[in-house]
Amino acid sequence: MSPRFQVFVVNPGSTSTKLALFSEEGPLVEESAPVPKAAGGILDQLPPQTAAVDAFLARHAVSRLDAAVGRGGLIRPVASGTLKVNEAMMEDARSGYQGEHISNLGCLIAHDVASRFGAPSFVVDPVAVDEMNPLARYSGLPQIRRQSLLHALNLHAAARKACELTGRALAESRWVVAHLGGGFSIVPMDGGRMTDVNNANSGGPFSPTRAGTLPTQPLIKLCFSGQHTAADLKRMTTKEGGLLAHLGTDDAREVERRIAAGDTHAREVYEAMAYQAAKEIGAMAAVLGGRPDGVVLTGGLAHSDMFCRWVEGRVAFFAPVFRFPGEFEMEALAAGALRVLRGEENAMDYPGGTPCQS
Repeated sequence: MSPRFQVFVVNPGSTSTKLALFSEEGPLVEESAPVPKAAGGILDQLPPQTAAVDAFLARHAVSRLDAAVGRGGLIRPVASGTLKVNEAMMEDARSGYQGEHISNLGCLIAHDVASRFGAPSFVVDPVAVDEMNPLARYSGLPQIRRQSLLHALNLHAAARKACELTGRALAESRWVVAHLGGGFSIVPMDGGRMTDVNNANSGGPFSPTRAGTLPTQPLIKLCFSGQHTAADLKRMTTKEGGLLAHLGTDDAREVERRIAAGDTHAREVYEAMAYQAAKEIGAMAAVLGGRPDGVVLTGGLAHSDMFCRWVEGRVAFFAPVFRFPGEFEMEALAAGALRVLRGEENAMDYPGGTPCQS
């Protein structure tokens, strides 16, 4: 018996792309396809990405799809949820409306595949989700506004898992959710809305590769020291900061091996990262104005008992802590499309994020 709904899911990566077919019962097939990196910008990566998708569809003899869904990229700010792919979204993805990132190709690939089967195409909880409250946008300078860019897809997926575990409805829940990966996104989630975020590239805790919030005056001196270009500083703060800058590795497992071997400096740096994560979680709990239903830890570092024990030791006094290690992006993408197909929620128009009939 064929599944009622069959959904194609694509999550583009710079060297490999995750591809899957999902039904309402779960994944039918999931693969990580290597994709050769083409010279040039993001759009130059589209042909090898499309070739990997074509091979996947042929290999699994896909003859029917009810929807295609892709990872959403740096498009215009939108509300969380499932959005229909349209020409305006694809143009913003092509032009890099908020920057160039491989996830910008998600909507382009999903639309291409869906059009072959006469099916709708969607993105779910793109990194451009922006539900920040007005107070959260202020910095100490009127020329600089705080910006919402975050791991929205996994944050929402982890919050839904916490709701399922505790019997709460997402719309009636209040969580602090921390995505702990190469970069950290820590949010207060009030009724499913992420009303603030640290923005991993510009603030918050340092992480395996990000520098996080830096003291302003020393940063100004570093900028004008004559030793670094603007490109150097961007790389240092977003790709070569954090654990990598302090310890020469961004691999938490390697750091824990050093700690087990007696490396006291590695322990102090690693514990400082947990200290800062806990401090940010506490700040986001304050944003909620009271005791949250819980603190949710997800992402790659949620696998680490050592790291999570340090975080939990500082935050468990105000809320229970739930751990959902890893990332749930593929199932979250499929789930967003399936909720629309089943009529449980409406897809949103782009831009604007207003509900429309699917």
